[in-house]
Amino acid sequence: MNNTGIDLSAFSLAGKRILVTGANTGIGQGIVLSIARAGGTVVGVGRSSMDDTATKVAALGGRFEAVSADLADTAAAGPLLDRVWDESGPLDGLVNNAGIIRRADAVDLTEADWDDVMDVNLKAVFLLCQSLARRALADGRRGKIVNIASVLSFQGGIRVASYTASKHGVLGITRLLACEWAAKGINVNAIAPGYVETNNTRALRADPDRSAAILGRIPAGRWGEPSDIGDAAVFLLARASDYMHGAAVPVDGGWLAR
Repeated sequence: MNNTGIDLSAFSLAGKRILVTGANTGIGQGIVLSIARAGGTVVGVGRSSMDDTATKVAALGGRFEAVSADLADTAAAGPLLDRVWDESGPLDGLVNNAGIIRRADAVDLTEADWDDVMDVNLKAVFLLCQSLARRALADGRRGKIVNIASVLSFQGGIRVASYTASKHGVLGITRLLACEWAAKGINVNAIAPGYVETNNTRALRADPDRSAAILGRIPAGRWGEPSDIGDAAVFLLARASDYMHGAAVPVDGGWLAR
């Protein structure tokens, strides 16, 4: 409790272990660093090197465990969480951040591009949620799940058919799991990022006309930063959000309100 009367411990992740997928860069790295600043231990999952993330966490005095995995292999998603749980201890939370995108006109999108995106962005998300819930329920533990959706969970977009479908699915499964697990001590919520400065948006930011059009619609007048998403994730992982179930929180600078 500080002198404002706010119980800051409600926003702490001290003593918590959180698994974050796609922890090597961008939004995933931002989430990892925010969790570390809040006192949590992060188990980072990535298909490429997470050395940069580990170095940044160490500079904050935090704890980071790297687990190499490619969630495109959906058969490995569920067993991955079980392996982490068995080898290094129980998890208190899960952030399903890993995702991919394929850009093409809908008439040209290949079946492979559809399947690849749906496997990583939706199927692996469900399997990891399922695995965490099974372990938490079996052990009588509480759990927090944060799924990274998108403003395209609410909109159509253009030239990203499989991505849009997958992110609509993430929102739907978040609500479904919240309905099933809320009374059992597991919170399932989602964050819907807007336009954030990451590798995925580099091409858009490099296009002066497209970037200006995007910024012209964002009331905040700027692109988001990974820490904007990370700090929202901390709230949804912390005790402060215990009565939130099935919420989809836009962190978009006001994009959806426009």
